[in-house]
Amino acid sequence: MAKGSGPPAQKRDETPQILLERALGAAGEGIVIADARQPDMPLIYVNAAFEAVTGYSRAETLGRNCRFLQGPETDPGALEEIRRAIAGRRGVVVELLNYRKDGTPFWNRLSITPVHGLKGEVTHFIGVQSDVTARRLAEDRLVAANRQMRRDLEAAARIQKSLLPGTDTSWAGVEVAWTFRPCQELAGDMLNFLRLEEGTLALFVLDVSGHGVPAALLSFTLAHTLTAAPEQSCLFERRGERWVPAAPAAVAATLNRRFQLDPAAPQYFTLFYALLDAASGRARIVSAGHPLAVLAPAAGTARLLSATGPPIGLTTETQFREEIVTLAAGDRLVAFTDGLSEAISPDGSELGVDRVLETVAAYRSRPVRECVEALGELGLSWSGGSPHDDISVGAIERV
Repeated sequence: MAKGSGPPAQKRDETPQILLERALGAAGEGIVIADARQPDMPLIYVNAAFEAVTGYSRAETLGRNCRFLQGPETDPGALEEIRRAIAGRRGVVVELLNYRKDGTPFWNRLSITPVHGLKGEVTHFIGVQSDVTARRLAEDRLVAANRQMRRDLEAAARIQKSLLPGTDTSWAGVEVAWTFRPCQELAGDMLNFLRLEEGTLALFVLDVSGHGVPAALLSFTLAHTLTAAPEQSCLFERRGERWVPAAPAAVAATLNRRFQLDPAAPQYFTLFYALLDAASGRARIVSAGHPLAVLAPAAGTARLLSATGPPIGLTTETQFREEIVTLAAGDRLVAFTDGLSEAISPDGSELGVDRVLETVAAYRSRPVRECVEALGELGLSWSGGSPHDDISVGAIERV
């Protein structure tokens, strides 16, 4: 190598200082530098991105404190956070509403970092400004949409609750009680007590597969199908000039024909339906894929009924079988959804039918409403206060 040769001298426009200046100028985010040693900490540098975002030129900006970006809607809390950070000579990141030169607002994500001198003192603050207006507007729209959805869900939940039984618990010859505890705002469960004709009481408890809005929509539809208005209800059949209560097996068959599983919206439901003659105590019962109901005699051991069949909507090739029981004075009939018997504890264990039977037996000498409330509380407490499924219980006691 020739004498005096070596690496070529670095070009003037490639020195670290020049490269740094070029990099700051080319940055896509607004960058400012304030002199912390001067009163009111004036800006001594702004890059082109700052000018583009704010509309203020470098000449209009240098020598001023950057509070000129503040306006009537700038959050005082964010400003106070900035003041405390600067007073404490530390960094801070805030989002605040700033204003461009033409008065239009923009959301600014401002990151302020102190720069220390050779003796450790803070000599400058670097501010990096990111225009996050698009993101904040999208978030605001999402919040508004969520708020509207919440209002809609609450309104739908109120409508659903309006379809539940009223407060009248004394019917001709019977006492009724119920509890309804949805795991979400909207439930797939539904139950009701209906007077179909003088001395005839119907109880249905149903459970639509799934949760949330789809299950609730089908539940709403079913509630309007299972009504005491003969012309629009599947609980009646025409006999001559009269409408008379249809047999429970016929009710289940009619529902099964009307509500066949749709591949585009695969939903089915389970149903407990009892038709009680209050004078004789004779109850005709059908259960379609539903948990077996409990018969709790006034004297004797509580037991599960045996009537069972497939859920409604899964197949057209099915037969529904009725079970007939006679309720004596003081006898109870308790129906529930699987949200109770299949409640899962925090450690993963299932509540089970046996505990339901034990609770019904334990409350046999108490009013029927206390028995039903105890069952609802059992499911809720067993699941740690957060049931994974709706819990519904309906009961009849002959008096």
